Amino acid sequence: MKNIVLIGMPGTGKSVVGRALAARLGYGFVDLDDLIVERAGKTLPEILRQDGLEAFYALEEAVGTSLDREDTVVATGGSMVLYPAAMEHLRQNGVAVWLETPLSQIDDRMPEDLTDRGIAAPAGMTLRQIYEERRPLYAQYADVIAVSLEGAEETAQQVLSLLRTLDIHL
Repeated sequence: MKNIVLIGMPGTGKSVVGRALAARLGYGFVDLDDLIVERAGKTLPEILRQDGLEAFYALEEAVGTSLDREDTVVATGGSMVLYPAAMEHLRQNGVAVWLETPLSQIDDRMPEDLTDRGIAAPAGMTLRQIYEERRPLYAQYADVIAVSLEGAEETAQQVLSLLRTLDIHL
Protein backbone atom coordinates (compact mmCIF):
# COMPACT_ATOMS: atom_id res chain seq x y z
CA MET A 1 0.00 0.00 0.00
CA LYS A 2 1.26 3.45 -0.87
CA ASN A 3 1.61 6.45 1.36
CA ILE A 4 -0.13 9.72 0.57
CA VAL A 5 2.39 12.56 0.74
CA LEU A 6 0.77 15.97 1.12
CA ILE A 7 2.77 18.91 -0.21
CA GLY A 8 1.95 22.59 -0.44
CA MET A 9 2.48 25.96 1.13
CA PRO A 10 2.29 26.47 4.87
CA GLY A 11 -1.29 27.22 5.86
CA THR A 12 -2.91 24.97 3.25
CA GLY A 13 -4.17 22.50 5.83
CA LYS A 14 -1.81 19.59 5.17
CA SER A 15 -1.94 18.46 8.80
CA VAL A 16 -5.70 18.67 9.34
CA VAL A 17 -6.50 17.23 5.90
CA GLY A 18 -3.88 14.54 6.49
CA ARG A 19 -5.53 13.45 9.73
CA ALA A 20 -8.93 13.34 8.01
CA LEU A 21 -7.52 11.30 5.11
CA ALA A 22 -5.77 8.89 7.47
CA ALA A 23 -9.00 8.35 9.41
CA ARG A 24 -10.97 7.66 6.23
CA LEU A 25 -8.39 5.16 4.95
CA GLY A 26 -7.45 3.54 8.24
CA TYR A 27 -3.88 4.76 7.64
CA GLY A 28 -1.35 6.11 10.07
CA PHE A 29 -0.54 9.81 10.06
CA VAL A 30 2.75 11.63 10.50
CA ASP A 31 3.51 15.34 10.36
CA LEU A 32 7.15 15.78 9.36
CA ASP A 33 7.28 19.09 11.25
CA ASP A 34 6.59 17.07 14.42
CA LEU A 35 9.52 14.77 13.60
CA ILE A 36 11.78 17.80 13.11
CA VAL A 37 10.71 19.19 16.50
CA GLU A 38 11.28 15.79 18.11
CA ARG A 39 14.78 15.45 16.64
CA ALA A 40 15.81 18.99 17.52
CA GLY A 41 14.17 19.13 20.93
CA LYS A 42 12.81 22.59 20.17
CA THR A 43 10.04 24.25 18.21
CA LEU A 44 10.37 25.23 14.55
CA PRO A 45 10.63 28.96 15.40
CA GLU A 46 13.29 28.15 18.00
CA ILE A 47 15.29 26.15 15.46
CA LEU A 48 15.10 29.00 12.96
CA ARG A 49 15.99 31.72 15.49
CA GLN A 50 18.67 29.85 17.47
CA ASP A 51 20.26 27.54 14.88
CA GLY A 52 19.53 29.38 11.65
CA LEU A 53 17.94 28.63 8.31
CA GLU A 54 20.69 26.32 7.01
CA ALA A 55 20.48 24.12 10.13
CA PHE A 56 16.71 23.95 9.72
CA TYR A 57 17.07 22.99 6.06
CA ALA A 58 19.59 20.25 6.91
CA LEU A 59 17.29 18.82 9.58
CA GLU A 60 14.21 18.95 7.36
CA GLU A 61 16.03 17.24 4.50
CA ALA A 62 17.34 14.53 6.85
CA VAL A 63 13.82 13.83 8.12
CA GLY A 64 12.46 13.65 4.56
CA THR A 65 15.16 11.32 3.28
CA SER A 66 15.00 8.97 6.26
CA LEU A 67 11.23 8.48 6.62
CA ASP A 68 10.35 4.79 6.42
CA ARG A 69 6.59 4.26 6.68
CA GLU A 70 3.86 2.35 4.91
CA ASP A 71 0.12 2.95 4.82
CA THR A 72 0.66 6.46 6.14
CA VAL A 73 -0.57 9.92 5.26
CA VAL A 74 2.49 12.19 5.43
CA ALA A 75 2.10 15.94 5.95
CA THR A 76 5.33 17.57 4.78
CA GLY A 77 6.61 20.98 5.70
CA GLY A 78 6.03 23.61 3.03
CA SER A 79 9.73 23.72 2.17
CA MET A 80 10.21 19.94 1.68
CA VAL A 81 10.05 20.46 -2.10
CA LEU A 82 13.40 22.31 -1.88
CA TYR A 83 15.17 18.94 -1.44
CA PRO A 84 15.09 16.73 -4.55
CA ALA A 85 16.54 13.67 -2.74
CA ALA A 86 13.91 13.91 0.00
CA MET A 87 11.06 14.29 -2.47
CA GLU A 88 12.25 11.36 -4.56
CA HIS A 89 12.52 9.26 -1.40
CA LEU A 90 9.02 10.21 -0.24
CA ARG A 91 7.56 9.47 -3.68
CA GLN A 92 9.18 6.02 -3.97
CA ASN A 93 6.39 4.51 -1.88
CA GLY A 94 3.90 7.33 -2.08
CA VAL A 95 1.69 9.45 -4.21
CA ALA A 96 2.35 13.18 -3.84
CA VAL A 97 -0.77 15.32 -3.52
CA TRP A 98 -0.39 19.08 -3.79
CA LEU A 99 -2.98 20.95 -1.75
CA GLU A 100 -3.18 24.06 -3.91
CA THR A 101 -4.59 27.04 -2.08
CA PRO A 102 -4.92 30.61 -3.34
CA LEU A 103 -2.27 32.91 -1.92
CA SER A 104 -4.93 35.26 -0.53
CA GLN A 105 -6.29 32.44 1.69
CA ILE A 106 -2.81 31.44 2.83
CA ASP A 107 -1.99 35.07 3.62
CA ASP A 108 -5.09 35.34 5.83
CA ARG A 109 -3.85 32.40 7.93
CA MET A 110 -0.27 33.62 8.47
CA PRO A 111 1.13 35.81 11.24
CA GLU A 112 2.99 38.98 10.27
CA ASP A 113 6.33 37.43 11.27
CA LEU A 114 6.56 34.20 9.28
CA THR A 115 9.23 32.85 11.62
CA ASP A 116 6.56 32.79 14.36
CA ARG A 117 4.82 30.12 12.27
CA GLY A 118 8.08 28.21 11.68
CA ILE A 119 8.21 29.03 7.98
CA ALA A 120 11.67 28.37 6.60
CA ALA A 121 12.71 31.12 4.20
CA PRO A 122 15.49 33.69 3.94
CA ALA A 123 15.01 36.79 6.08
CA GLY A 124 12.92 39.47 4.42
CA MET A 125 11.32 37.10 1.92
CA THR A 126 7.58 37.80 1.61
CA LEU A 127 4.90 35.15 1.55
CA ARG A 128 4.29 35.98 -2.12
CA GLN A 129 7.98 35.44 -2.94
CA ILE A 130 7.98 32.12 -1.09
CA TYR A 131 4.84 31.10 -2.99
CA GLU A 132 6.32 32.09 -6.34
CA GLU A 133 9.57 30.24 -5.61
CA ARG A 134 7.88 27.01 -4.49
CA ARG A 135 4.86 26.88 -6.81
CA PRO A 136 6.83 25.36 -9.74
CA LEU A 137 8.36 22.80 -7.36
CA TYR A 138 4.96 21.74 -6.03
CA ALA A 139 3.82 21.29 -9.64
CA GLN A 140 6.98 19.34 -10.49
CA TYR A 141 6.58 16.82 -7.66
CA ALA A 142 2.78 16.53 -7.58
CA ASP A 143 1.21 13.34 -8.86
CA VAL A 144 -2.19 14.86 -8.10
CA ILE A 145 -3.29 18.47 -7.57
CA ALA A 146 -6.25 19.08 -5.27
CA VAL A 147 -7.69 22.53 -4.71
CA SER A 148 -7.98 23.05 -0.98
CA LEU A 149 -11.65 23.40 -0.12
CA GLU A 150 -13.32 24.96 2.89
CA GLY A 151 -13.03 22.31 5.57
CA ALA A 152 -10.62 19.43 6.08
CA GLU A 153 -13.25 16.71 5.60
CA GLU A 154 -14.33 18.15 2.25
CA THR A 155 -10.75 18.44 1.04
CA ALA A 156 -9.97 14.88 2.22
CA GLN A 157 -12.99 13.57 0.30
CA GLN A 158 -11.89 15.49 -2.80
CA VAL A 159 -8.40 13.96 -2.58
CA LEU A 160 -9.85 10.45 -2.32
CA SER A 161 -12.19 11.12 -5.25
CA LEU A 162 -9.28 12.37 -7.38
CA LEU A 163 -7.18 9.32 -6.53
CA ARG A 164 -10.04 7.01 -7.51
CA THR A 165 -10.79 8.96 -10.69
CA LEU A 166 -7.13 8.78 -11.70
CA ASP A 167 -7.12 5.05 -10.82
CA ILE A 168 -4.28 5.51 -8.33
CA HIS A 169 -4.29 2.46 -6.10
CA LEU A 170 -3.18 2.88 -2.53
